[in-house]
Amino acid sequence: KKYCVYCLAEVSSLRFRCTECADIELCPDCFSAGAEIGPHRRWHGYQLVDGGRFTLWGAEAEGGWSSREEQLLLDAIEQFGFGNWEDMAAHVGASRTPQEVMEHYVSMYIHGNLGKACIPDTIPNRVTDHTCPSGGPLSPSLTTPLPPLDISVAEQQQLGYMPLRDDYEIEYDQDAETLISGLSVNYDDDDVEIELKRAHVDMYVRKLKERQRRKNIARDYNLVPAFLGKDKKDKEKAPKRKITKEEKELRLKLRPLYQFMSCKEFEDFFENMHKERILRAKIRELQRYRRNGITKMEESAEYEAARHKREKRKENKNIASSKRGKEDGKEGEFAAIENLPGFELLSDREKVLCSSLNLSPARYVTVKTIIIKDHLQKRQGIPSKSRLPSYLDKVLKKRILNFLTESGWISRDAS
Repeated sequence: KKYCVYCLAEVSSLRFRCTECADIELCPDCFSAGAEIGPHRRWHGYQLVDGGRFTLWGAEAEGGWSSREEQLLLDAIEQFGFGNWEDMAAHVGASRTPQEVMEHYVSMYIHGNLGKACIPDTIPNRVTDHTCPSGGPLSPSLTTPLPPLDISVAEQQQLGYMPLRDDYEIEYDQDAETLISGLSVNYDDDDVEIELKRAHVDMYVRKLKERQRRKNIARDYNLVPAFLGKDKKDKEKAPKRKITKEEKELRLKLRPLYQFMSCKEFEDFFENMHKERILRAKIRELQRYRRNGITKMEESAEYEAARHKREKRKENKNIASSKRGKEDGKEGEFAAIENLPGFELLSDREKVLCSSLNLSPARYVTVKTIIIKDHLQKRQGIPSKSRLPSYLDKVLKKRILNFLTESGWISRDAS
Protein backbone atom coordinates (compact mmCIF):
# COMPACT_ATOMS: atom_id res chain seq x y z
CA LYS A 1 0.00 0.00 0.00
CA LYS A 2 0.99 3.62 -0.65
CA TYR A 3 0.20 6.59 1.60
CA CYS A 4 0.18 10.39 1.09
CA VAL A 5 3.23 11.98 2.70
CA TYR A 6 1.17 15.00 3.76
CA CYS A 7 -2.14 13.63 5.12
CA LEU A 8 -1.12 9.93 5.40
CA ALA A 9 -4.25 8.82 3.43
CA GLU A 10 -4.04 5.63 1.33
CA VAL A 11 -3.25 6.45 -2.31
CA SER A 12 -2.74 2.98 -3.77
CA SER A 13 -5.40 3.51 -6.48
CA LEU A 14 -4.34 7.01 -7.67
CA ARG A 15 -1.51 9.30 -6.57
CA PHE A 16 0.65 12.20 -7.81
CA ARG A 17 4.43 11.64 -7.66
CA CYS A 18 6.88 14.56 -7.67
CA THR A 19 9.46 14.26 -10.44
CA GLU A 20 12.03 16.47 -8.59
CA CYS A 21 11.78 15.24 -5.00
CA ALA A 22 12.34 11.63 -3.94
CA ASP A 23 9.59 9.70 -2.16
CA ILE A 24 7.05 12.54 -2.44
CA GLU A 25 3.61 11.16 -3.38
CA LEU A 26 0.40 13.13 -2.70
CA CYS A 27 -3.26 12.24 -2.76
CA PRO A 28 -5.58 14.09 -5.18
CA ASP A 29 -6.95 16.33 -2.38
CA CYS A 30 -3.50 17.48 -1.19
CA PHE A 31 -2.32 17.93 -4.77
CA SER A 32 -5.31 20.13 -5.61
CA ALA A 33 -4.74 22.16 -2.42
CA GLY A 34 -1.05 22.74 -3.33
CA ALA A 35 0.46 21.07 -0.26
CA GLU A 36 4.19 21.61 0.40
CA ILE A 37 6.40 19.57 2.72
CA GLY A 38 10.16 19.73 3.30
CA PRO A 39 12.01 20.72 0.10
CA HIS A 40 8.95 19.96 -2.05
CA ARG A 41 7.20 22.92 -3.64
CA ARG A 42 3.87 23.11 -5.39
CA TRP A 43 5.35 24.23 -8.74
CA HIS A 44 7.46 21.08 -9.10
CA GLY A 45 6.68 18.65 -11.91
CA TYR A 46 4.28 15.78 -11.23
CA GLN A 47 3.58 12.35 -12.62
CA LEU A 48 0.17 10.67 -12.38
CA VAL A 49 0.44 7.14 -11.02
CA ASP A 50 -2.62 4.94 -11.56
CA GLY A 51 -2.68 1.70 -9.67
CA GLY A 52 -5.33 0.25 -12.00
CA ARG A 53 -8.15 0.35 -9.48
CA PHE A 54 -9.21 4.00 -9.93
CA THR A 55 -12.75 4.47 -11.34
CA LEU A 56 -13.95 7.65 -13.09
CA TRP A 57 -17.60 7.16 -12.15
CA GLY A 58 -17.08 6.07 -8.54
CA ALA A 59 -17.35 2.73 -6.83
CA GLU A 60 -21.15 2.62 -7.29
CA ALA A 61 -20.87 2.65 -11.11
CA GLU A 62 -22.09 -0.57 -12.71
CA GLY A 63 -19.39 -2.91 -13.99
CA GLY A 64 -16.46 -1.44 -12.08
CA TRP A 65 -14.68 0.07 -15.09
CA SER A 66 -11.16 1.28 -14.26
CA SER A 67 -9.61 4.44 -15.58
CA ARG A 68 -7.35 2.44 -17.91
CA GLU A 69 -10.37 0.71 -19.43
CA GLU A 70 -12.15 4.07 -19.82
CA GLN A 71 -9.13 5.47 -21.67
CA LEU A 72 -8.95 2.40 -23.91
CA LEU A 73 -12.70 2.73 -24.56
CA LEU A 74 -12.35 6.37 -25.65
CA ASP A 75 -9.41 5.47 -27.87
CA ALA A 76 -11.47 2.65 -29.42
CA ILE A 77 -14.52 4.81 -30.13
CA GLU A 78 -12.25 7.32 -31.88
CA GLN A 79 -10.44 4.64 -33.86
CA PHE A 80 -13.25 2.25 -34.84
CA GLY A 81 -16.31 4.53 -34.71
CA PHE A 82 -19.67 4.24 -32.98
CA GLY A 83 -21.31 0.86 -33.52
CA ASN A 84 -18.24 -1.34 -34.00
CA TRP A 85 -18.64 -2.87 -30.55
CA GLU A 86 -16.74 -6.10 -31.27
CA ASP A 87 -13.59 -4.27 -32.36
CA MET A 88 -13.93 -1.89 -29.42
CA ALA A 89 -14.29 -4.80 -26.96
CA ALA A 90 -11.14 -6.43 -28.35
CA HIS A 91 -9.28 -3.15 -27.97
CA VAL A 92 -10.43 -2.62 -24.36
CA GLY A 93 -9.52 -6.14 -23.27
CA ALA A 94 -10.73 -9.71 -23.18
CA SER A 95 -12.56 -9.14 -19.89
CA ARG A 96 -15.20 -6.95 -21.61
CA THR A 97 -17.85 -8.28 -24.01
CA PRO A 98 -19.27 -6.21 -26.90
CA GLN A 99 -22.62 -5.97 -25.06
CA GLU A 100 -20.92 -4.59 -21.93
CA VAL A 101 -18.95 -2.08 -23.99
CA MET A 102 -22.11 -0.85 -25.74
CA GLU A 103 -24.17 -0.58 -22.52
CA HIS A 104 -21.39 1.20 -20.61
CA TYR A 105 -20.70 3.75 -23.37
CA VAL A 106 -24.37 4.52 -24.01
CA SER A 107 -25.30 4.80 -20.34
CA MET A 108 -22.28 6.82 -19.19
CA TYR A 109 -21.22 8.92 -22.19
CA ILE A 110 -24.54 9.51 -23.97
CA HIS A 111 -27.41 9.26 -21.47
CA GLY A 112 -25.28 10.07 -18.41
CA ASN A 113 -24.35 13.44 -16.97
CA LEU A 114 -21.43 13.80 -19.38
CA GLY A 115 -23.70 13.28 -22.40
CA LYS A 116 -26.33 15.66 -21.06
CA ALA A 117 -23.69 18.35 -20.52
CA CYS A 118 -21.94 17.91 -23.88
CA ILE A 119 -24.74 16.90 -26.28
CA PRO A 120 -27.41 19.65 -26.64
CA ASP A 121 -31.07 18.78 -27.06
CA THR A 122 -31.30 20.84 -30.24
CA ILE A 123 -28.29 21.27 -32.50
CA PRO A 124 -27.75 25.04 -33.04
CA ASN A 125 -27.07 26.70 -36.39
CA ARG A 126 -28.59 23.83 -38.33
CA VAL A 127 -30.17 25.03 -41.60
CA THR A 128 -33.70 23.75 -42.18
CA ASP A 129 -34.70 23.37 -45.83
CA HIS A 130 -38.28 24.67 -45.96
CA THR A 131 -38.55 24.59 -49.77
CA CYS A 132 -37.83 20.89 -50.21
CA PRO A 133 -40.11 18.80 -47.99
CA SER A 134 -39.84 15.03 -48.03
CA GLY A 135 -41.31 13.68 -51.24
CA GLY A 136 -41.79 17.17 -52.75
CA PRO A 137 -41.08 18.00 -56.40
CA LEU A 138 -37.80 19.68 -55.43
CA SER A 139 -36.78 17.17 -52.79
CA PRO A 140 -33.06 16.30 -52.95
CA SER A 141 -33.74 12.62 -52.30
CA LEU A 142 -35.64 10.10 -54.39
CA THR A 143 -39.06 9.25 -53.08
CA THR A 144 -40.12 5.75 -52.09
CA PRO A 145 -41.09 3.42 -54.95
CA LEU A 146 -44.67 3.86 -56.10
CA PRO A 147 -47.18 0.99 -56.11
CA PRO A 148 -47.61 -0.76 -59.49
CA LEU A 149 -50.12 0.60 -61.99
CA ASP A 150 -53.48 -1.17 -62.07
CA ILE A 151 -53.51 -2.07 -65.77
CA SER A 152 -53.99 -5.29 -67.69
CA VAL A 153 -51.23 -7.44 -69.16
CA ALA A 154 -51.99 -6.27 -72.69
CA GLU A 155 -51.76 -2.65 -71.59
CA GLN A 156 -48.48 -3.38 -69.81
CA GLN A 157 -47.08 -4.79 -73.05
CA GLN A 158 -48.36 -1.78 -74.96
CA LEU A 159 -46.59 0.60 -72.58
CA GLY A 160 -43.52 -1.59 -72.10
CA TYR A 161 -44.24 -1.44 -68.36
CA MET A 162 -42.72 -3.81 -65.76
CA PRO A 163 -45.02 -3.65 -62.71
CA LEU A 164 -42.80 -5.44 -60.20
CA ARG A 165 -40.00 -2.93 -60.76
CA ASP A 166 -42.21 0.06 -61.65
CA ASP A 167 -39.98 0.62 -64.68
CA TYR A 168 -40.46 1.00 -68.41
CA GLU A 169 -38.50 -0.64 -71.19
CA ILE A 170 -37.61 2.80 -72.47
CA GLU A 171 -36.95 5.22 -69.62
CA TYR A 172 -36.24 8.94 -69.68
CA ASP A 173 -32.63 9.46 -70.85
CA GLN A 174 -32.14 5.80 -71.67
CA ASP A 175 -28.34 6.12 -71.93
CA ALA A 176 -27.86 7.67 -68.46
CA GLU A 177 -26.17 4.51 -67.14
CA THR A 178 -23.25 5.01 -69.52
CA LEU A 179 -22.00 7.74 -67.17
CA ILE A 180 -21.09 5.21 -64.47
CA SER A 181 -20.94 1.87 -66.28
CA GLY A 182 -17.19 2.14 -66.85
CA LEU A 183 -16.20 3.90 -63.63
CA SER A 184 -13.68 2.32 -61.27
CA VAL A 185 -11.66 3.80 -58.42
CA ASN A 186 -7.95 2.98 -58.66
CA TYR A 187 -5.29 3.45 -56.02
CA ASP A 188 -3.19 5.63 -58.33
CA ASP A 189 -5.97 8.12 -59.19
CA ASP A 190 -5.13 11.72 -58.48
CA ASP A 191 -7.52 14.29 -57.01
CA VAL A 192 -8.73 15.58 -60.39
CA GLU A 193 -9.69 12.09 -61.59
CA ILE A 194 -11.51 11.33 -58.35
CA GLU A 195 -13.49 14.58 -58.54
CA LEU A 196 -14.36 13.86 -62.18
CA LYS A 197 -15.72 10.43 -61.25
CA ARG A 198 -17.72 11.97 -58.43
CA ALA A 199 -19.18 14.45 -60.89
CA HIS A 200 -20.27 11.56 -63.14
CA VAL A 201 -21.99 9.86 -60.22
CA ASP A 202 -23.71 13.13 -59.28
CA MET A 203 -25.00 13.59 -62.85
CA TYR A 204 -26.32 10.02 -62.85
CA VAL A 205 -28.16 10.57 -59.55
CA ARG A 206 -29.74 13.73 -60.96
CA LYS A 207 -31.00 11.80 -63.97
CA LEU A 208 -32.50 9.15 -61.65
CA LYS A 209 -34.29 11.88 -59.73
CA GLU A 210 -35.67 13.32 -62.97
CA ARG A 211 -36.95 9.88 -63.95
CA GLN A 212 -38.74 9.51 -60.64
CA ARG A 213 -40.18 13.01 -60.90
CA ARG A 214 -41.65 12.28 -64.33
CA LYS A 215 -43.20 9.06 -63.03
CA ASN A 216 -44.76 10.97 -60.15
CA ILE A 217 -46.23 13.56 -62.53
CA ALA A 218 -47.62 10.80 -64.76
CA ARG A 219 -49.31 9.22 -61.73
CA ASP A 220 -50.53 12.49 -60.31
CA TYR A 221 -52.13 13.80 -63.51
CA ASN A 222 -53.43 10.38 -64.67
CA LEU A 223 -51.40 10.50 -67.88
CA VAL A 224 -51.31 6.71 -68.24
CA PRO A 225 -55.15 6.33 -68.28
CA ALA A 226 -55.29 9.28 -70.65
CA PHE A 227 -52.85 7.55 -72.99
CA LEU A 228 -54.86 4.31 -72.84
CA GLY A 229 -58.17 6.14 -73.38
CA LYS A 230 -59.66 5.27 -70.00
CA ASP A 231 -60.18 8.86 -68.90
CA LYS A 232 -62.92 9.46 -71.50
CA LYS A 233 -65.29 7.10 -69.70
CA ASP A 234 -64.57 8.80 -66.39
CA LYS A 235 -65.27 12.20 -67.91
CA GLU A 236 -68.62 10.98 -69.22
CA LYS A 237 -69.58 9.66 -65.80
CA ALA A 238 -68.66 12.84 -63.91
CA PRO A 239 -69.25 15.89 -66.12
CA LYS A 240 -67.55 19.04 -64.93
CA ARG A 241 -68.48 22.67 -65.40
CA LYS A 242 -67.76 24.30 -68.74
CA ILE A 243 -64.39 26.05 -68.88
CA THR A 244 -64.45 29.55 -70.34
CA LYS A 245 -62.06 30.85 -72.97
CA GLU A 246 -60.34 33.16 -70.48
CA GLU A 247 -59.72 30.26 -68.08
CA LYS A 248 -58.26 28.15 -70.90
CA GLU A 249 -55.83 30.94 -71.76
CA LEU A 250 -54.88 31.31 -68.09
CA ARG A 251 -54.27 27.56 -67.82
CA LEU A 252 -51.89 27.75 -70.78
CA LYS A 253 -49.99 30.62 -69.18
CA LEU A 254 -49.64 28.75 -65.86
CA ARG A 255 -48.70 25.43 -67.42
CA PRO A 256 -45.04 25.68 -66.23
CA LEU A 257 -46.35 25.58 -62.64
CA TYR A 258 -47.81 22.08 -63.13
CA GLN A 259 -44.57 20.46 -61.96
CA PHE A 260 -44.73 22.23 -58.59
CA MET A 261 -48.37 21.35 -57.80
CA SER A 262 -50.29 18.11 -57.73
CA CYS A 263 -53.27 17.60 -60.02
CA LYS A 264 -55.78 18.03 -57.19
CA GLU A 265 -54.05 21.17 -55.91
CA PHE A 266 -54.04 22.66 -59.40
CA GLU A 267 -57.75 21.91 -59.97
CA ASP A 268 -58.61 23.32 -56.54
CA PHE A 269 -56.60 26.43 -57.40
CA PHE A 270 -58.62 27.09 -60.57
CA GLU A 271 -61.87 26.22 -58.85
CA ASN A 272 -61.12 28.79 -56.16
CA MET A 273 -60.31 31.37 -58.84
CA HIS A 274 -63.69 30.66 -60.46
CA LYS A 275 -65.43 31.13 -57.11
CA GLU A 276 -63.50 34.37 -56.62
CA ARG A 277 -64.79 35.76 -59.94
CA ILE A 278 -68.35 34.81 -59.00
CA LEU A 279 -68.01 36.51 -55.61
CA ARG A 280 -66.55 39.66 -57.15
CA ALA A 281 -69.44 39.84 -59.64
CA LYS A 282 -71.91 39.36 -56.79
CA ILE A 283 -70.21 42.12 -54.77
CA ARG A 284 -70.43 44.53 -57.73
CA GLU A 285 -74.12 43.68 -58.13
CA LEU A 286 -74.81 44.32 -54.43
CA GLN A 287 -72.91 47.62 -54.60
CA ARG A 288 -75.06 48.64 -57.57
CA TYR A 289 -78.19 47.81 -55.57
CA ARG A 290 -76.90 49.90 -52.67
CA ARG A 291 -76.21 52.89 -54.94
CA ASN A 292 -79.82 52.70 -56.15
CA GLY A 293 -81.14 52.67 -52.57
CA ILE A 294 -81.96 48.96 -52.35
CA THR A 295 -81.14 47.36 -48.98
CA LYS A 296 -83.12 44.08 -49.12
CA MET A 297 -82.95 41.13 -51.47
CA GLU A 298 -86.76 41.19 -51.90
CA GLU A 299 -86.50 44.70 -53.33
CA SER A 300 -83.71 43.65 -55.69
CA ALA A 301 -86.04 41.23 -57.51
CA GLU A 302 -88.56 44.02 -58.11
CA TYR A 303 -85.76 46.34 -59.23
CA GLU A 304 -84.44 43.82 -61.75
CA ALA A 305 -87.93 43.19 -63.13
CA ALA A 306 -88.54 46.93 -63.52
CA ARG A 307 -85.13 47.46 -65.12
CA HIS A 308 -85.79 44.65 -67.57
CA LYS A 309 -89.12 46.24 -68.52
CA ARG A 310 -87.50 49.65 -69.03
CA GLU A 311 -84.79 48.23 -71.26
CA LYS A 312 -87.37 46.28 -73.25
CA ARG A 313 -89.57 49.33 -73.64
CA LYS A 314 -86.61 51.46 -74.71
CA GLU A 315 -85.55 48.85 -77.23
CA ASN A 316 -89.07 48.67 -78.69
CA LYS A 317 -89.19 52.47 -78.85
CA ASN A 318 -85.90 52.64 -80.76
CA ILE A 319 -87.10 49.98 -83.20
CA ALA A 320 -90.37 51.80 -83.73
CA SER A 321 -88.69 55.18 -84.24
CA SER A 322 -86.25 53.70 -86.75
CA LYS A 323 -89.15 52.15 -88.66
CA ARG A 324 -91.06 55.42 -88.59
CA GLY A 325 -88.02 57.28 -89.83
CA LYS A 326 -87.71 54.92 -92.74
CA GLU A 327 -91.36 55.36 -93.59
CA ASP A 328 -91.17 59.16 -93.44
CA GLY A 329 -88.05 59.25 -95.57
CA LYS A 330 -86.07 61.05 -92.90
CA GLU A 331 -83.50 58.34 -92.53
CA GLY A 332 -80.96 60.15 -94.71
CA GLU A 333 -81.24 63.50 -92.80
CA PHE A 334 -81.17 62.98 -89.00
CA ALA A 335 -81.11 59.18 -88.65
CA ALA A 336 -77.54 59.19 -87.30
CA ILE A 337 -78.23 61.56 -84.37
CA GLU A 338 -81.97 61.50 -83.67
CA ASN A 339 -81.65 58.62 -81.18
CA LEU A 340 -78.73 60.21 -79.30
CA PRO A 341 -79.23 62.06 -75.99
CA GLY A 342 -79.74 65.83 -76.31
CA PHE A 343 -81.32 65.66 -79.78
CA GLU A 344 -84.57 67.18 -78.58
CA LEU A 345 -82.72 70.27 -77.25
CA LEU A 346 -81.51 71.32 -80.72
CA SER A 347 -83.20 73.65 -83.12
CA ASP A 348 -83.71 72.68 -86.74
CA ARG A 349 -80.63 74.60 -87.87
CA GLU A 350 -78.54 73.05 -85.07
CA LYS A 351 -79.73 69.59 -86.09
CA VAL A 352 -78.57 70.24 -89.62
CA LEU A 353 -75.19 71.50 -88.29
CA CYS A 354 -74.61 68.44 -86.04
CA SER A 355 -75.66 66.10 -88.82
CA SER A 356 -73.29 67.74 -91.32
CA LEU A 357 -70.39 67.78 -88.82
CA ASN A 358 -71.15 64.22 -87.64
CA LEU A 359 -71.15 65.61 -84.09
CA SER A 360 -73.31 64.20 -81.32
CA PRO A 361 -75.90 66.60 -79.81
CA ALA A 362 -74.45 66.24 -76.32
CA ARG A 363 -70.96 67.24 -77.49
CA TYR A 364 -72.36 70.17 -79.47
CA VAL A 365 -74.28 71.44 -76.44
CA THR A 366 -71.10 71.19 -74.33
CA VAL A 367 -68.99 73.16 -76.83
CA LYS A 368 -71.77 75.73 -77.25
CA THR A 369 -72.00 76.26 -73.48
CA ILE A 370 -68.22 76.75 -73.10
CA ILE A 371 -68.00 79.25 -75.99
CA ILE A 372 -70.96 81.35 -74.79
CA LYS A 373 -69.68 81.33 -71.19
CA ASP A 374 -66.22 82.57 -72.29
CA HIS A 375 -67.88 85.27 -74.42
CA LEU A 376 -69.93 86.58 -71.48
CA GLN A 377 -66.88 86.63 -69.16
CA LYS A 378 -64.89 88.65 -71.72
CA ARG A 379 -67.72 91.18 -72.04
CA GLN A 380 -67.70 91.62 -68.25
CA GLY A 381 -63.91 92.09 -68.21
CA ILE A 382 -63.20 88.80 -66.50
CA PRO A 383 -60.12 87.03 -67.95
CA SER A 384 -60.92 83.50 -68.97
CA LYS A 385 -58.95 80.71 -70.54
CA SER A 386 -60.97 78.64 -72.94
CA ARG A 387 -60.69 74.90 -72.28
CA LEU A 388 -62.38 73.24 -75.20
CA PRO A 389 -62.65 69.44 -75.33
CA SER A 390 -59.89 67.45 -77.00
CA TYR A 391 -62.20 66.01 -79.63
CA LEU A 392 -62.80 69.53 -81.07
CA ASP A 393 -60.29 70.28 -83.84
CA LYS A 394 -59.75 73.61 -85.63
CA VAL A 395 -62.22 72.92 -88.45
CA LEU A 396 -65.09 72.00 -86.10
CA LYS A 397 -64.31 75.00 -83.85
CA LYS A 398 -64.38 77.40 -86.80
CA ARG A 399 -67.67 75.99 -88.14
CA ILE A 400 -69.34 76.21 -84.72
CA LEU A 401 -68.07 79.78 -84.10
CA ASN A 402 -69.39 80.92 -87.48
CA PHE A 403 -72.75 79.29 -86.78
CA LEU A 404 -73.07 80.91 -83.35
CA THR A 405 -72.07 84.30 -84.80
CA GLU A 406 -74.61 84.06 -87.60
CA SER A 407 -77.28 83.00 -85.14
CA GLY A 408 -76.56 85.97 -82.83
CA TRP A 409 -75.35 84.00 -79.82
CA ILE A 410 -71.97 85.79 -79.77
CA SER A 411 -70.72 88.99 -81.44
CA ARG A 412 -68.50 88.95 -84.47
CA ASP A 413 -65.64 90.66 -82.61
CA ALA A 414 -65.51 87.84 -80.08
CA SER A 415 -65.48 85.20 -82.75
